Amino acid sequence: MEASGSTRHAVLLVLLCSQLLAPAAAAFAVTGGSGKAAAAAAYVVYLGGHPRRDGVLLPEEASRRAADAHRDLLGAVLGDPRADAHLDSALLPAWLGRAAGDAGAVGAAVPHVVSVFPNRGRKLQTTRSWQFMRLERDGDVPPWSAWETARYSEDTIIGNLDSGVWPESKRFGEGEMGPIPDDWKGICQNEHDPNFHCNSKRIGARYFNKGYEAAAGKPADDALRTPRDENGHGTHTLSASGGGGGGGGGGGRECFDADVLAGFEAAIADGVHVISASVGGDATDYLDDAVAIGNSGPDPGTVTNVAPWILTVAASSTDREFPAFAVFNRTRIQGRSLSERWLHGKGFYIIINGAEATAPGSTQKDAQACLLGSLDPEKAKGKIVVCVRGAITRVEKGEAVRRAGGAAMILVNDEVSGNDLHADPHVLPAVHISYADGLTLSDYIKNSKVPSGFVIKGKTIIGIRPAPVMADFSSQGPNTVNPQILKPDITAPGVSVIAAWTGAAAPTNRPYDLRRVPFNVLSGTSMSCPHVSGVAGLIKTLHRDWSPAAIKSAIMTSATDLDAERNPIKNSSHAAATPFSYGAGHVYPNRALDPGLVYDMSIVDYLDFLCALGYNATAMETFNRGSFVCPTAAMSLQDLNYPSITAHGLHAGTTTMVRRKVKNVGMPGTYTATVVREPEGVQPAMLVFREAGEEKEFDVSFTVRNPAPVTGYTFGAMVWSDGSHQVRSPLVVKIMENE
Repeated sequence: MEASGSTRHAVLLVLLCSQLLAPAAAAFAVTGGSGKAAAAAAYVVYLGGHPRRDGVLLPEEASRRAADAHRDLLGAVLGDPRADAHLDSALLPAWLGRAAGDAGAVGAAVPHVVSVFPNRGRKLQTTRSWQFMRLERDGDVPPWSAWETARYSEDTIIGNLDSGVWPESKRFGEGEMGPIPDDWKGICQNEHDPNFHCNSKRIGARYFNKGYEAAAGKPADDALRTPRDENGHGTHTLSASGGGGGGGGGGGRECFDADVLAGFEAAIADGVHVISASVGGDATDYLDDAVAIGNSGPDPGTVTNVAPWILTVAASSTDREFPAFAVFNRTRIQGRSLSERWLHGKGFYIIINGAEATAPGSTQKDAQACLLGSLDPEKAKGKIVVCVRGAITRVEKGEAVRRAGGAAMILVNDEVSGNDLHADPHVLPAVHISYADGLTLSDYIKNSKVPSGFVIKGKTIIGIRPAPVMADFSSQGPNTVNPQILKPDITAPGVSVIAAWTGAAAPTNRPYDLRRVPFNVLSGTSMSCPHVSGVAGLIKTLHRDWSPAAIKSAIMTSATDLDAERNPIKNSSHAAATPFSYGAGHVYPNRALDPGLVYDMSIVDYLDFLCALGYNATAMETFNRGSFVCPTAAMSLQDLNYPSITAHGLHAGTTTMVRRKVKNVGMPGTYTATVVREPEGVQPAMLVFREAGEEKEFDVSFTVRNPAPVTGYTFGAMVWSDGSHQVRSPLVVKIMENE
């Protein structure tokens, strides 16, 4: 809930996203050595940030003059691209067009560029959760809540980079909001949608579609020329960041790097304090990327958005479930469902496997997975059909059963999905059960002459244990770009999150579903990301002078790696999870406002890090918008002042040292270090701070015995404590085999 009179504001920065269509005609082409035009691909040529002088944005006229200069530069190098290429002159100092060859060739042709990268499509990553994070209790906000302490993010502007917003949602009504913050410089872009309005809570909106148009062509109507949300993802994530009450459910929504980059640039120019971007793609080099963690779990090394200046959020459950039950053979199996319709009558229904209802022309494999059109109505009508997870979305399987006249569906996990269950708004009575329970059901069907059963709805359960549990779909580390930086950074509620929904789409986001709802339940890292964005907004309100790195550190070092029963957080298979799943742990907002110590960094620290990665002087000059001399002795990548600590590539009989520096942001005091498993030691083991803002360095030593007890990754934690604060950093050690 929100306090009356609060002045928390949100600005929406919209990515116009859709399915990837056929590429449009080339906007411009570079001629190859043969004299013939080579095949052209879409690239984004990024020329750096907005024009500034002494760190201050120049006026709009100067920005437009700079944009004209960018056009002239590209025109001189690549021909005259003015007629067809796309450039958001005032907002985005970048060029979007099509050119032959790879990104390196394009970059070599254009001087003074920060980066050239393909215009890739990106996946959008998308109540009880805030109470689970201890911000409210039984519908009331206690005085010690971070909401109260930080005045409900008063005058903090959160930008949501997503698919839009449904402005008519009551969740975004202004209520008793105060005036719009003075540092807001944005607009409400509604020239093609006069019914789209902003207010003192949703203070601005923009749309970005040039990247989409370059890949798919200009739309025939104004559907992509408005911030209005047509699929619900953006409405849901924006609502979640505000604490009201994608993802793993599927639904291919894409946006493009050019539009992502334009959104970030506009957010900076408009005065946004926190950017929440629930988008993800493949992990790439830092100069080759414009941007939640991703929904590609549970495999290792699938985490994306891994740059150290990004706060990367994993997804985990809360203590709430939406149960439903499959009843058969005097057995009642609990699963998950948000179906609105349920079976009527007291009699049981015949249960069949999907393969038993294979339609002519379909395979038993397709029918077992309940693909659309794979079920024979004559065999499925009036029966409960068992479908195996995979190949298509969970809700589409229910639609396949409904079209075949089935009475209900029991959705069974495959072995890979294990215990990962989801409550979906199915179009018919349905329940989702685990792999193990599916085996029990399968045995019953095989050994019964007339297998029969029932599907019934359960009551919402609060207080389930264990909680949180890491979501099966949440992408995992290690970081494949820089293994010295632990990713993800943090986990937050991302399973069955209730938030506002668009009036333009059904809860399943499928054209055959005609239902419309004001709220929807979604799962995904898209849902966990805005929770942490909201916490960052609270910290920014209370500590206006803190750097982004300090805010990130406060969120990470105050997190917990224990569940509600103070046991180690588990994954969906009930095994102990690791920092590769949850990073520093589960977000703990009330502690994050007063972390005691922070691991702070400046732009120079990040530039030194890029120097250590080997970026040349030209690239560094462009990054810094001016000359930057890399240190003579490059820093060790593992010495970046990150809140987590990773020692990578140790061998038996070796010792390595990792250096860190902490800043006191609380009262004077003495902090003592303790270590839970690994490493060898911390020097000094005690830090005495006599004033706020004082900084102290320390070293952590890692020693591998000979012979090494294990190879691969091992984990631990280090905690600095003054008796009231617990400043915790996860430790990750990679032990290599001796050659």
